[in-house]
Amino acid sequence: MGKTTYKRLKGSQSFRQRLLLSTLSSTPIIIDEIRADDMIPGLLRHEMSLLRLFETVSDDCVVEVNETGTRLKYKPGIIMGGKNLVHSCALTRSMGYYLESLLVLGLFGKKPLSIRLKGVTDDPKDPSVDTVRNATLHILKRFGVPSEGLELKIEARGVAPEGGGEVLLTVPNVQSLTAVQWVEEGMVKRIRGWTFSARVSSDFEHSMRFTARGVFNNLLPDVHIFNDHKSGLHAGKSPGYGISLVAETTAGCYISADTAVSCGRVEETGELDVERQERKPAEDTGVEIASWLLQEIEKGGVVDSTHQGLLFILCALCQQDVSKVRVGTLSPYGVETLRNLKEFLGVTFSFRPDPDTATVILTCVGSGLINLSRKLS
Repeated sequence: MGKTTYKRLKGSQSFRQRLLLSTLSSTPIIIDEIRADDMIPGLLRHEMSLLRLFETVSDDCVVEVNETGTRLKYKPGIIMGGKNLVHSCALTRSMGYYLESLLVLGLFGKKPLSIRLKGVTDDPKDPSVDTVRNATLHILKRFGVPSEGLELKIEARGVAPEGGGEVLLTVPNVQSLTAVQWVEEGMVKRIRGWTFSARVSSDFEHSMRFTARGVFNNLLPDVHIFNDHKSGLHAGKSPGYGISLVAETTAGCYISADTAVSCGRVEETGELDVERQERKPAEDTGVEIASWLLQEIEKGGVVDSTHQGLLFILCALCQQDVSKVRVGTLSPYGVETLRNLKEFLGVTFSFRPDPDTATVILTCVGSGLINLSRKLS
């Protein structure tokens, strides 16, 4: 064996993507100066948890972190997948943070992936598990991922700060991803929503559904919002409620918006956050997310701004063929993804602004990633 050459990176930004792309492209990395000047230096809890998750689904990967957590040495192994895996996520971020990387990793495993995640299912920062189930999985299917064996089951809800939620994710393997020509947005034909409440009255859900429908009913007839009131063991350990809305268009695009409200969040210091106690009523949450969904639709593009990163990653991993996609305003996360893809996979995208619709058409040639571990078995 020759000497391992490491790619050297600095800083804590786009940690999740660096890990994912390092693993897929089998590039060992060293990241220095991770929050070196911060009050709490080094890797945060959820980042450590993400590293553990990568260790769970792959074999023979080497992770070395120094004492302060400001330097990480990561040598990727073989993505194994496998059944009956369990991972307890750190409670500082919800499962949406872990699921995005996990979905892509699972596709290129040796065996189909079946993993149970425990922790926070919904928070305001990351996509909720409802959004992942009803919008993200559809994006994967566009790239030739079989719908058989691609599933996310929500078994228990868990809101911050205590979590207690559980989901079961299954991901099939692919040999390679199919390049897409995905520029048609179509018109919105139906809106589906999912509200949930855990350890609080289901009246919160009724209020959110009523006001969200009030926004949409003037625009289109086919609006249905399902409710999911949990109690007992399935409600997790903290009280809270949330809503996820997905608009489906005639061209098969899924645009989403979601949030969750935790009733009684504990800050890092352990004190209850006083400002959060004066939270806005559930009616306002319903209107806010409905309006946010309409804004996302207005921006245009085949995915919403939270899914731009995932869309670009999938395009870059495709077989060596041209992929062409349309997005609305480029989100900062999307721009960061484009930089990382150039650095790790050598894939560059060409931009063509479309002034008529204020959208951008991006074109790239895939890196032609092939699932070699599957071939060997």
